[in-house]
Amino acid sequence: MVLIVYSIVTLSIETLPGLAPGSVRFLKHSEQVVTVLFTLEYVYRLYHAKPRSSYATSFFGIVDLISILPLYLSLGIDLRGVRAVRLVRVLRLFKLSRYTKALERMQRAVRLIKEELVLFLFATAVVLYLSATGIYYFEHDAQPDAFPSIPHSLWWAVTTLTTVGYGDVFPVTPGGKVFTFIVLMTGLGIVAVPSGLLASALSKVRAQETPEQDDD
Repeated sequence: MVLIVYSIVTLSIETLPGLAPGSVRFLKHSEQVVTVLFTLEYVYRLYHAKPRSSYATSFFGIVDLISILPLYLSLGIDLRGVRAVRLVRVLRLFKLSRYTKALERMQRAVRLIKEELVLFLFATAVVLYLSATGIYYFEHDAQPDAFPSIPHSLWWAVTTLTTVGYGDVFPVTPGGKVFTFIVLMTGLGIVAVPSGLLASALSKVRAQETPEQDDD
């Protein structure tokens, strides 16, 4: 975990302007050392995996491989940021029962509502498209540069439905403003629905665990 955090910090430091040549060399050599250590870890895990393909093709196995490839392939693309995902493995390596149980509970909750989540994502995509289409027809004539097409209007739909509202594009016509209000109200519901589903599922999982713990 320390090596992962160190690598991410050095990745950020390397982007600072005006670094001394000595600092640049130090950061480069330290990254090489870290990459070698990650390589040894990858080989060790691959050797002991039963079967080896199970680790090599797993999510974390692919992340481990991607995190060491830049040094050896010299692609000119720095992929060290991917190592942030490796922090999740700390929960499995240290077997912290508190956090492991919490993760298992979350996974069980997601499985309980996976069909609802899929339906919700589909409905969100439909609402997103309808919002982009509606604002295009309301605002295109008044603001042809801001809303030149329906695909361009999708950016406005995303920022409005998520209630972010960057303000880079906004309606100026009365119809567009009324339509925006409707989209904003819809967006509030879109943000709240998955949170409510997950909270309800977590409550069910906890309720299921209580009888099991009593039996133990």
